[in-house]
Amino acid sequence: MSDTSSTDDEEYAVVLDFLAHGRSDGRSYGDGAVAYAVSTADFTLYELSLAGDADISILDRVRVRPDFEGGIERGHTVEYDDLSDGARSELDYVVEDVVDANEQRFVDFYNDAQPISLRLHQLNLLPGIGDKLRDNILDERKRHGPFESFEDVGERVDGLHNPQEVIVERILDEIRDDDLKYYNFATS
Repeated sequence: MSDTSSTDDEEYAVVLDFLAHGRSDGRSYGDGAVAYAVSTADFTLYELSLAGDADISILDRVRVRPDFEGGIERGHTVEYDDLSDGARSELDYVVEDVVDANEQRFVDFYNDAQPISLRLHQLNLLPGIGDKLRDNILDERKRHGPFESFEDVGERVDGLHNPQEVIVERILDEIRDDDLKYYNFATS
């Protein structure tokens, strides 16, 4: 899971759950295998209908754009509430793995975050970051240059103990809550 995509045209997702007999909610049980996945680029959630010979397991990386591959017949985006219980429980771990594998992409958020309005900054959207901590981050990146890693952010900014966890928590909030006004990482 080290790369979000290999080209601008391709997008990959990580399988969160695999249901060999379809959804168990009665709507399509027995209609064929279904998998739930989350894209590594913008954290879009997918429900994938699988061919009978598909060889897909939880945590597999599959291509979802421009065309589905690897035994996926079709797929569509879904909301968090549409995920299976297994997919929901796996989501936290997968998001954490994606952030870890693409550290520079998310460290760059700390480096590049800008004001949204006169009263709100992108950094303030992160859990636990108020005006004082935001100002510490902005001051540190202005005086000493861009952050190099999550460790660098944590060492240079007093009060920000786990900058990676803060990003993961915000991504999960954006995935779960469809009523947010602003999105930094996930599609709305």
